[in-house]
Amino acid sequence: MTSSPDKVVVTGAAGKAGRAAVAELRAHGYDVCATDVVPAPHGLDVPFVRADLTDQGQVVDVLSGADAVVHLANIPAPGLRPAARTLTENTTMNAHVFLAAQTLGLAKVVWASSETTLGLAFGPDTPPRYAPVDEEHYPHPESTYALSKVLSETMAEHISAWSGIPFVGLRFSNIFTDEDYRAVPSFQHDPTGRMWNLWGYIDVRDAAASCRNALEAETTGSVNVIIANDDTIMERPSAELLAEVFPDVEVRAALTGRETLLSNALARRLIGFEPRHGWHREIQA
Repeated sequence: MTSSPDKVVVTGAAGKAGRAAVAELRAHGYDVCATDVVPAPHGLDVPFVRADLTDQGQVVDVLSGADAVVHLANIPAPGLRPAARTLTENTTMNAHVFLAAQTLGLAKVVWASSETTLGLAFGPDTPPRYAPVDEEHYPHPESTYALSKVLSETMAEHISAWSGIPFVGLRFSNIFTDEDYRAVPSFQHDPTGRMWNLWGYIDVRDAAASCRNALEAETTGSVNVIIANDDTIMERPSAELLAEVFPDVEVRAALTGRETLLSNALARRLIGFEPRHGWHREIQA
């Protein structure tokens, strides 16, 4: 895109990533409209439409007049709803948003995929094939939640090709808020407690910034990138964590410190993503 879209609809705006994305876009001059299936959260302070994205008509209504969409509405994790409902509702919502974008001729679709498409949850019986994990580790869904994101990435690829609209799927790592950081000291005594995503995380403000980065970046087709912080959530060095918990996993990079084991290199290169917040700084503050 040669210029950023002016009017952006943020779906899932009542969630923690959605609220942060609304704030980020407003701070950078965007005309934002928010939507969610639940009432508007206190302090959102932008036009809000309550809508059910499993209803295609409501989706078209919400997106009408927009230049782009930041689509963050989905059942947000495995285990929150019955497995079949998670698969059905997530893929339905995503299909409706993607197809409405085609119908309305939006300039860009930015949407929440997931780190789980890469093989999470990792464990002794399901280790990663190599580390750091990057986009080439895809696809390896281990839940219907992850499968809903894999299916949606496939939908995004084809609808982008049909329509010519650039799509950017953000494979978010575990999103942390200030409140979430309070639990970080409790993680440190047992590295197996957070092995399921190779000790990855992303600050909610950086997750929001990646949405703006994706809107503003010059991209074509459908691309999907890992959004993770530059470090792990652990005090111990990354090489030491891998040696203890995943000793047989191939290490494909020189690890000298606490580097992330969910590579964000492609996101840096394609959309200019640069995380600016981290758990060390937040806890010390």
